Amino acid sequence: MSEQEIKKDNTEVEAKEEKKEEQTKDAEKAKETEAKVEKEADVDENGLSKAPFKNLHVIVVTSGKGGVGKTTSSAAIATGIARKGHKTAVLDFDVGLRNLDLIMGCERRVVYDFINVIQGEAKLNQALIKDRHVDNLYVLPASQTKDKDALTLKGVEAVFRELDDMNFEYVVCDSPAGIEAGALMALYFADEAIVTTNPEVSSVRDSDRIIGILNAKSRRSELEMEPVAAKLLLTRYVPSRVKKAEMLSVEDVQELLTIPLLGVIPESADVLKASNSGNPIILDEASDAGKAYEDAVERLLGKEVPLRFTTEKKGLFGKIFKK
Repeated sequence: MSEQEIKKDNTEVEAKEEKKEEQTKDAEKAKETEAKVEKEADVDENGLSKAPFKNLHVIVVTSGKGGVGKTTSSAAIATGIARKGHKTAVLDFDVGLRNLDLIMGCERRVVYDFINVIQGEAKLNQALIKDRHVDNLYVLPASQTKDKDALTLKGVEAVFRELDDMNFEYVVCDSPAGIEAGALMALYFADEAIVTTNPEVSSVRDSDRIIGILNAKSRRSELEMEPVAAKLLLTRYVPSRVKKAEMLSVEDVQELLTIPLLGVIPESADVLKASNSGNPIILDEASDAGKAYEDAVERLLGKEVPLRFTTEKKGLFGKIFKK
């Protein structure tokens, strides 16, 4: 073979190798582009993952008006779910005004809080406080000192993803009242919302606004998923006052809010006693309020339980002369 033929062969080999390298580079570039597109498709406009949680079900306890019993209800419902054998976390979203730790009786054990975890100052398992009453229950308190703006959607999502990886089944979010930043953060990730209201017009009207936000601004609505399942929890109910037209009836509230009724919690001095002692009211099995929260948890978990405590209790003479 002549030198010229050898040179020609070498040139052809080099050309083939160059072409092969180009094809490899093009394939790698195409893969990178495809991966980038897939990644972008899995992230929403807020930079949050569109992927559903593996196990975690997010329940937010919310209201339009303050003082209706959200924190009491969050503590009772989380405790009730955990007592049914479900691994549960209860989170306080009320940054600067935390109360959940008091009602759960763990205020002296708070070392790190929700904001510490979001800002990377502590690991989630360092901040979670194991409940002293129920094995499957953990509390994540809010910060008393940090600004509400410290809560971010990405930070909250990261905490929820980690809870999901830790095999938590339920997270109950104790939301601040109204539509401030902390409330919107809690509402955003909800799968289910417990709208807590007192049987009075102003409380019901404000709750109606919250239902509107759930339908328009939740993660589920943005991703065009099934809407947040909103349920009504009516607290501080006094049948005798309803009878005197001093308070809205269960039917009145349902007609105004048009969402399914989860439960009716009667007014009870036992609630204040339980809160002051750091024991969720649901643990007081002799209390009507405790029994009503137990019924609400049963309904939340899919059981059909008849409503109690919606009619006036009759005294001894009432029972004797009952027609």
